[in-house]
Amino acid sequence: MEHKTASADEQEDGAAGEASGGLDARVGRIVRHTLADQVYGDLKEILLAGRAAPGERFTLRGLASAIGTSAMPVREAVSRLVAENALEVLPNRAVRVPLMPRARFQELRLIRCSLEGLATEIAVREATDVEVAEVERFERLFAAERDKPAPDGAVAMCHNKDLHFALYRAAHLPTLFQMIEGLWLQIGPVLNLDFRAGPERVRQGEAHIRHAAIVAALKARDPEAARVALVADIWSAGDFILSRDVLPD
Repeated sequence: MEHKTASADEQEDGAAGEASGGLDARVGRIVRHTLADQVYGDLKEILLAGRAAPGERFTLRGLASAIGTSAMPVREAVSRLVAENALEVLPNRAVRVPLMPRARFQELRLIRCSLEGLATEIAVREATDVEVAEVERFERLFAAERDKPAPDGAVAMCHNKDLHFALYRAAHLPTLFQMIEGLWLQIGPVLNLDFRAGPERVRQGEAHIRHAAIVAALKARDPEAARVALVADIWSAGDFILSRDVLPD
């Protein structure tokens, strides 16, 4: 029986083809995961900043079309956010920002006061001068928006989120920051019921007073005063949202 042995050139061509095919597949997976991470990051920012309201719906296909990508990375990103209780998939396969029951909102408010209060106390001790200046910068941006004749609630919400997160990031505790971020993924959309209640709410609310107190305590390196101001900020916004009686039982 005659056995044929492939030539060196044939072996090299075959190996190159196999390697090329393997690399193509691996690059494809990397690109897909990179896109999924990007979509996840974009969606997460929308939820954190309160740019989506409770009950708001969208489809995977519609979102993929808006982003200009295939459905696969969108599906992966949405699955991650569903696992984090930030989104939910309905029986008709539409995706929705969850409604927030009143009792759950009150529970999350208590947890936020504890975790965000802790992060604030530590940040006062650990923040660099650059980080203090960053928190103060967002406080000024928020105040400037509030002082406009017709402040934009969406812009105020973004500055509010940026101020809080700059403060918590300055604690230099990644695990604590991740836990707070998880809470904000759920609570961010509900803040629409505060900041987007109308320009007068932005102007007449107490957030600017609490923010100024936080910055003053941060610059004075007074952890207790900073925590008191932070908790008052969370509690005051929560009381207003609850007073509107729009959260389901």
